[in-house]
Amino acid sequence: VQLQASGGGLVQAGESLRLSCAATGRTGRVHAMGWFRQAPGKERAFVAAITRSGRFSTYGDSVDGRSAISWGDAENSVSLQMRSLKPEDTATYYCAASNTYLPNVAYYTNAQVYDYWGQGTQVTVSS
Repeated sequence: VQLQASGGGLVQAGESLRLSCAATGRTGRVHAMGWFRQAPGKERAFVAAITRSGRFSTYGDSVDGRSAISWGDAENSVSLQMRSLKPEDTATYYCAASNTYLPNVAYYTNAQVYDYWGQGTQVTVSS
C-alpha cells in the first residue's frame, strides 16, 4: 500500500485546511486509516482515525471538536478537515493505514498498529 498525502500549506490562525490521503496498491486489507502529526522537536502525535466502514472515528484531544475525518469521494482516499487552526497545529501531517482489525476504534490511536505511512505534508499556521 502506498499513501500520498496532500493539502498542506501556510494558513493564518483561525482558518481552515483540508488534508487528503490517497491510498493505492493492495488496499483491500486496510481496516482503518489515520492521521498523525509531528512538530519539530516533538514526538509524533495522533490526530484522527477512521475505520474502513466509516462508522467509527476518533480524534486526538488537541484537535477534537475542530477536525473531521472522512472517506473522500475518490476510492481509498481519506480527508481530514481542520478548522479554527492554531499556531500549535503547525506540524508535518502523516497519513497511515492499518491492515489490523481491532475491535475498538480507540486502538487506532496507537501508531504501532499502522503498517503503512505516507511521506507527510507540512501545515504551517501563522499567528
